[in-house]
Amino acid sequence: MIDYLSYIVLAIIIIAIFRSLRVLKEYERAVVFTLGRFSKVIGPGVVFVFPFLQQTVRVSLRTVVMDVPSQDVISHDNVSVRVSAVVYFKVIEPDRAIIQVEDYFEATSQLAQTTLRSVLGQHDLDEMLAARDKLNHDIQEILDEHTKAWGIKVANVEIKHVDLNETMVRAMAKQAEAERERRAKVIYADGEYQASAKMLDAAKILAQQPEAMQLRYLQTLLNISGDKSSTIVFPIPVELISFLKEKIKKN
Repeated sequence: MIDYLSYIVLAIIIIAIFRSLRVLKEYERAVVFTLGRFSKVIGPGVVFVFPFLQQTVRVSLRTVVMDVPSQDVISHDNVSVRVSAVVYFKVIEPDRAIIQVEDYFEATSQLAQTTLRSVLGQHDLDEMLAARDKLNHDIQEILDEHTKAWGIKVANVEIKHVDLNETMVRAMAKQAEAERERRAKVIYADGEYQASAKMLDAAKILAQQPEAMQLRYLQTLLNISGDKSSTIVFPIPVELISFLKEKIKKN
């Protein structure tokens, strides 16, 4: 009978020892509660806890990649879009992550959704499409500030998609086409302006040197003679016309 009780006691001790041992991986920590009160954070490796008196909650310290579901956002210029994002965060204080918030993953997800809508709603559509780096940084800073009390560090936020409805896509295509036409007209007008300025400078130079004007006439005749056209127009010097007018007036 004594031997039988000894075996029972020995078995209970062995079971208690096994129940008191925990093996934590390198990226894991255990938050220990003694009789319901927070005691310490332990790990990694083999750790010992008192059975029945202490309870542990495992927490992973690895970076979590969390998808933020698509959110309906109305931009500052009253354009309705659907925006999705991804958030990278990690637990840096396991005790806070367990004690300060019931479910830190769900809390971070909900906060990311509301922050995404709030920040993007303050910007125009053009900024959403062209200034994503700045928006990502603004959202990351806000999330990091709010999750600090939960022992969480938000490392990065990336806006993945900004989806527009078909009507807005067509309107943007028309706007882009109108912008291209405007630029083409500006470039053409600028070219005409530069060409006219050069022609004016050339005319001033030729007016100062009559011999240069005569050479220009000869060059024009040479160009015409090489043409296959049957009609040849001979330019009359302005000086000759002025000379004839004076003669007619004297007669």
